[in-house]
Amino acid sequence: MSSWAPVYRFVKKIPRGRVITYGQLARALQLPGGARTAGRAMAGCPSGQGIPWHRVLGAGGRLLIREPIASKQRVLLQSEGVQFSERRVNMKLHAWNPPRPAKRKPRKKGRRRAR
Repeated sequence: MSSWAPVYRFVKKIPRGRVITYGQLARALQLPGGARTAGRAMAGCPSGQGIPWHRVLGAGGRLLIREPIASKQRVLLQSEGVQFSERRVNMKLHAWNPPRPAKRKPRKKGRRRAR
């Protein structure tokens, strides 16, 4: 993918205290390559732009990032009230289900209305 901007815009919508998995992120944006592609996008996340990278987790709420960044991710999530059980987030409490876009009504074919 040439630009990860759509991924970062989506991640900015995740509310405080909520998390999403790489797979959910990939499905929401229909990323080719699925969770791995979402992971690559998040690995390249630019700093200083307010992108809450720490709210994107592995399947089942696992922290997949290596230390020492995993500790930073945990601290950031805990500061938002996210509860852990060892290296997993309680997904029942903290999973974010993004709103689905409203379906557009198909345009009717035929003559155009005169203005």
